[in-house]
Amino acid sequence: MRLTKIKLAGFKSFVDPTQISFPSNLTGVVGPNGCGKSNVIDAVRWVMGELSAKTLRGDNMTDVVFNGSAARKPVGNASVELLFDNADGKIGGAYAGFSEISLRRQVGRDGASFYFINGTRCRRKDITNLFLGTGLGSRSYAIIEQGMISRIIDAKADDMRAFVEEAAGISRYKERRKETEARIADTRENLERLQDVRDEVEKQIRHLQRQAATARRYQALKGEERRLSAEVLALKLRDLDSGAQVQ
Repeated sequence: MRLTKIKLAGFKSFVDPTQISFPSNLTGVVGPNGCGKSNVIDAVRWVMGELSAKTLRGDNMTDVVFNGSAARKPVGNASVELLFDNADGKIGGAYAGFSEISLRRQVGRDGASFYFINGTRCRRKDITNLFLGTGLGSRSYAIIEQGMISRIIDAKADDMRAFVEEAAGISRYKERRKETEARIADTRENLERLQDVRDEVEKQIRHLQRQAATARRYQALKGEERRLSAEVLALKLRDLDSGAQVQ
């Protein structure tokens, strides 16, 4: 798997639609200072999901949109597309059958980013997951910038481990494990909330059961009261009848 082509439009100094091809495994990009060589690397990082404006040498993410010059007006959005040769099937999963894979990201001046894989809208996470364990990505060892070697040499144990895990191809499994653990934690939290709801419902049921028992006892007592009242009335009527007969 290798990067074969970059298509840029409105991205930093590449205001006009520009296509950069990489015909072989080793390609050099040369030019005078300020011609946009670093912007090519920024474009790759950006499509891979980079979220740090500082890493892209800007103050905010909308700085990647061409902001105009003395000769050109600003543009409304920026777009970069990366084309990868996947003939070796390095990128597996749902895209294993594609010999070429396209990644595209675009952003407007409102700051809203949109990601695409092979022309289909996707999430940033889908792109980062696609390259987990391949050595590619916005912060992977595949992109070595100025000062990176020194940072690796001086890196702490945890940072060095991250590079080794990515190179060994196990970072994807750690990421999936992390996601699974997060889902388990969410499930446990939901179960605890459900238990709280169940306890509250059971409490209400017990209260209603007591009310129902009280209501049944009330109805029984009212029935007994009516029966006794009827008997008293019957006795009174009998006494009246007896008195009338005596007279």
